[in-house]
Amino acid sequence: MSYQVLARKWRPRTFHELVGQAHVQRALVNALDQGRLHHAYLFTGTRGVGKTTLARILAKCLNCTANGRGDEGITSTPCGQCDSCQAIDEGRFVDLIEVDAASRTKVEDTRELLDNVQYAPTQGRYKVYLIDEVHMLSTSSFNALLKTLEEPPPHVKFLLATTDPQKLPPTVLSRCLQFTLKHMPPERVVEHLTYVLGEEGVAFDESALWLLGKAAEGSMRDAMSLTDQAIAFGQGAVRHADVAAMLGTLDHRHILGLAEALADVDVQRLLAEVAELAEQGPDFAAVLDELSSILHRLAVAQMVPDAVDNSHGDRDVILHLASRFTAEDIQLYYQIGIQGRGDMVHAPDLRSALEMTLLRMLAFRPQGVPKPPRTPLPLRREPTGEAASETNTHVPVPATVSSAPTPETKTTPDIQTIPEAQSTPEAQPEPQAEPQALPVAEEEAPLQELPPWIVENETPSSEVGAPDQGPESAAMVEPAPVAESTTAPEPVSSPAPELTADPAPAQEEPASVASAGMLDNAKWLQCFDALGLGGLTRNLAGNCLVESDDGTLLTLRLDPSQEAMQAEVHQTRIERALKEQGMPRRIAFYVAELSNSLETPRQREERLNHERHAQAVDLLNHDPHVQKLQQAFGAKLIESSVKPADEMR
Repeated sequence: MSYQVLARKWRPRTFHELVGQAHVQRALVNALDQGRLHHAYLFTGTRGVGKTTLARILAKCLNCTANGRGDEGITSTPCGQCDSCQAIDEGRFVDLIEVDAASRTKVEDTRELLDNVQYAPTQGRYKVYLIDEVHMLSTSSFNALLKTLEEPPPHVKFLLATTDPQKLPPTVLSRCLQFTLKHMPPERVVEHLTYVLGEEGVAFDESALWLLGKAAEGSMRDAMSLTDQAIAFGQGAVRHADVAAMLGTLDHRHILGLAEALADVDVQRLLAEVAELAEQGPDFAAVLDELSSILHRLAVAQMVPDAVDNSHGDRDVILHLASRFTAEDIQLYYQIGIQGRGDMVHAPDLRSALEMTLLRMLAFRPQGVPKPPRTPLPLRREPTGEAASETNTHVPVPATVSSAPTPETKTTPDIQTIPEAQSTPEAQPEPQAEPQALPVAEEEAPLQELPPWIVENETPSSEVGAPDQGPESAAMVEPAPVAESTTAPEPVSSPAPELTADPAPAQEEPASVASAGMLDNAKWLQCFDALGLGGLTRNLAGNCLVESDDGTLLTLRLDPSQEAMQAEVHQTRIERALKEQGMPRRIAFYVAELSNSLETPRQREERLNHERHAQAVDLLNHDPHVQKLQQAFGAKLIESSVKPADEMR
């Protein structure tokens, strides 16, 4: 089978055989059937989509003699058997004058061509002038052609074809019926190649056809020519490996492997895929471009699954892969990929630039969950009536009685939360008569994160006045507690019993929370860190108060400033985290101003951080080494630079 055999053998002979141009076919068929003919037609489109073929089919329709030789013989379905049809197919029809405008641009050539316009056709019904690449004509040639286009003889039809209609003068465009032929999508190319190879009895791999469809870049003629070449290259078969080697293109499966490694947060596999790619000697910049393209398709798949581009024939793979990423990760990876593409010119070599870009994606990925959760698609959906009613249901907040805690000393950490109302499952809407402090077990997480100097302050009073422990005591994170006795007569008397009393319940906090029944705001604060939320989901949940809980539906009051953060994916993550802690609930958000008497997890975290910072500053101000520096050198403590030891770690 020689080169170009398929392209010639499967060239369309009628409108119905033309692939992918139904809109043009319908217009011309209707015009021919109704006898509404124009004197000039302009066919535009990229190379290889059928412009010249369409013009030849129209010439056969105008000159077919199967239904008679008069004007009533014009048909939209040429027989292909009469003398006129066969002569046009074989390129020997006298009244079909084909001109390549790219080689005949001079005005003399155009005038010579038009000298015979006035004469009647010799063999057919119409004299047809087919001018290919008409945009290559000179200005003088267009002017010479314009007069004939304005007042053509009744027996003459002009069929013009071009890939660049913008170069045609407006005076010519206005005198033609213009038809724009569509760019061939890879899906249509693969469909046609599958049919052709099946009829020819040629074995093929579907994945190889997708490579050919992508390489054709919208041209069906190029696709047929490449298929001829692939058959010759593969010794009578079209196989994926042969086509990839023939085209020299990047194997798309390796790019999908990189995306899957990113989804699994698997650095070892990521570098292994790059090493395997390096054996093929690819353009690493093109690899990063392809990966960015896949990330774009993943983002589209998460938002509008039906709009995913299927140019590689991997729509199902992309939809499955999209559910393994969070939307935040895809946007971050895409931005890093685009930025890394621009930085490649400054890298020592392209492979290291690609590897650093991929490692940067994982290094800057938001932490908080060990692996990305499965994301339901699509991300944005219109809420159903039931969901909307649940979201808008307003449950009154129970009245609370609270008082702000009084700090005992400046050096003693405040491990108590703001007292909150405790409610029972039987009568949750009714407030408690008296405020109650949270039990020690509810403060396990803050206690585990206390700075090291707080542990030192909890030593027996006999050790408070101990001598300096060395130069390390002058550091900001672990100052010596020498001056504490002067400012706090009883630095450890009140918190020490609470820190050591009944440690057993604190160790079993998740079980106690799971069995505590209904959630109120105190228990919400208690279990918040155990939920393991991260990123935007943690930020959203951290700005919520418990509005109500009936054991099935947990309504959270959301700060209005965070209303734009609501998304179904965050709601799903919170529900999953509660279920893992033994508290299965459906979540509904209620946007309203927060109560000043209750504390959100975010406010609690900020308060504790502020108290730890204030305590660290106070300890440094009373550290004898710091005081000596201040007295000797006039040093000044920059309080904003002080960080507790737990934050520095």
